[in-house]
Amino acid sequence: MTSPHIDISPDPEALAQRVAGWICELARAASGSFTIALSGGSTPRRLYQILAGAAFREAMPWDRIHWFWGDDRFVPWDHPDSNYGMVRAALLGRVPVPPGNIHGIPTTGTPADAAAAYERVLKSYYGSESLDPTRPLFDIQILGLGPDGHTASLIPGTSVLDARKRWVAEVIGGRPEPRITLTYPAIESTRHTAFLVAGADKRETLSRALAGDQALPAARIRPVGELMWFVDEAARPQP
Repeated sequence: MTSPHIDISPDPEALAQRVAGWICELARAASGSFTIALSGGSTPRRLYQILAGAAFREAMPWDRIHWFWGDDRFVPWDHPDSNYGMVRAALLGRVPVPPGNIHGIPTTGTPADAAAAYERVLKSYYGSESLDPTRPLFDIQILGLGPDGHTASLIPGTSVLDARKRWVAEVIGGRPEPRITLTYPAIESTRHTAFLVAGADKRETLSRALAGDQALPAARIRPVGELMWFVDEAARPQP
């Protein structure tokens, strides 16, 4: 892993535009299949809307990109709280993505059933039962930062933080609803990891994460590739 890079934008809109350009550039430069793991949240939602706009809709190699999710609530895909549903409405339902390239987290059976099913999806796509540091699972991983320092559904105080053999796990507790999340090993198997952080309410948490405060799940992310923090001016840590 290289040292994290901090990229500052003046406001959330400029941040979303900046990340859209970054994603498009990486996807166009790659050959063959390209994998992106998505995040929920308001800042990523604007990013997805921009990618679905005319400029990027014409530029992105949609037929080569496979879409995965870093986490989701254990609710039906048409539920208002579904990350899958949000991304479908903002992006994937508006661009020419082959249906077979969209890999949403299952929401049937129990949360444990859904986590096991998604792990099978990832391993089938990857073509192996174990992760090779020289061959990352994802090309891009989009992550957010919660006020409590969580990212994906790696929530403080939950057992998922200690999951090192599983790629996907159910999260019971810490939030009102069960969630399904990628674990640290799967999240860290990424060529380009991007945290999107906007708003003054995130400044203190961001400062702690960048300082490596291990009480924050986000601060423990150690990807095999590049680590980017895309931040707006309001969230910029004070010197």
